[in-house]
Amino acid sequence: MTLIIAEAGVNHNGDLGLAKRLAEIAKEAGADVVKYQTAVPELVMSRRAPKARYQAENTGAAESQLEMSRKLHLPLAAYGELMEYCERTVGIRFLSTPFDDPSIDLLRQLGMTTWKVPSGEVTNKPYLERIGGFGQEVILSTGMSELWEVVRAVDTLIAAGTQRDQITVLHCSSDYPAKMSDLNLRAMHTLAEATGCRIGYSDHSRGIEVSIAAVALGAVVIEKHFTLDHGLSGPDHLASLEPDELRALVAAIRNVERALGDGVKTARGAEIPNQRIGRRSVHALRTIEGGSLITRADLIMKRPSDGISPFDVDRIIGKRARRRIDEDECIEPTDVDV
Repeated sequence: MTLIIAEAGVNHNGDLGLAKRLAEIAKEAGADVVKYQTAVPELVMSRRAPKARYQAENTGAAESQLEMSRKLHLPLAAYGELMEYCERTVGIRFLSTPFDDPSIDLLRQLGMTTWKVPSGEVTNKPYLERIGGFGQEVILSTGMSELWEVVRAVDTLIAAGTQRDQITVLHCSSDYPAKMSDLNLRAMHTLAEATGCRIGYSDHSRGIEVSIAAVALGAVVIEKHFTLDHGLSGPDHLASLEPDELRALVAAIRNVERALGDGVKTARGAEIPNQRIGRRSVHALRTIEGGSLITRADLIMKRPSDGISPFDVDRIIGKRARRRIDEDECIEPTDVDV
């Protein structure tokens, strides 16, 4: 079953109460995991780090990335309470992406055993070695990356102590919102072949259809940003789903999973009784007298499929009718000398 990660990220805007409410919304929507981001901003970005284009568009260009980040992140001391609220009070699995060593240390102390590596750390060898050294589940996002960089990151995790089958690689386009023309979903298959890992999709596009398509293409993990309200201030709200949209996404993914089935081609369920109604059998086009030879001109293929299959029509042509067969009557195997 697809693991659905509802990405709260920093859409709580540094408000613990809103962070808790987002966990409730994720649970109500049916998501498997609610995920946040844990960081000490001063350890992640310099004072000179500019905002990304979408960040400047959504929050203004006057402040630096560091100044913006300070407003958005919860203090490290809040994450123990948040994790307990998610898992014990709400009943949804807690996950958070760490961006620095103190955040990694904290989340480890809290007992987190799955590590979400963000796209920006694909080229951060010390970070990958630290995470890989735990030998635990890793979900690796790959936005902004070349294929060889992803392979190198996976190899680094494995060399540090993580098994290949513990790694899920998420295809991703790191723009918020990402343009449809930039998504390139078929790259999931390229990633799977190149890394030998499970594949998934971190979706930064608007709407829900791309995540649904990713599941149909084989994604085993879907990560999607969500928010309480698109109108809230902050860089990621506009590219996030509102609660009703998140519920629709989860419901659609579960339907797609059911529709994918087991790959065995056979008549199923309601199709079986419909075979009689929808298929044809050999019927008399005109009255055939008993004892006469049956010709092709005597026959027509009509519904229902109660008699001889049209695939067997050649077996009765040139044979004698054992009885009078009236026009439009279905021809049974016992009606013909075979």
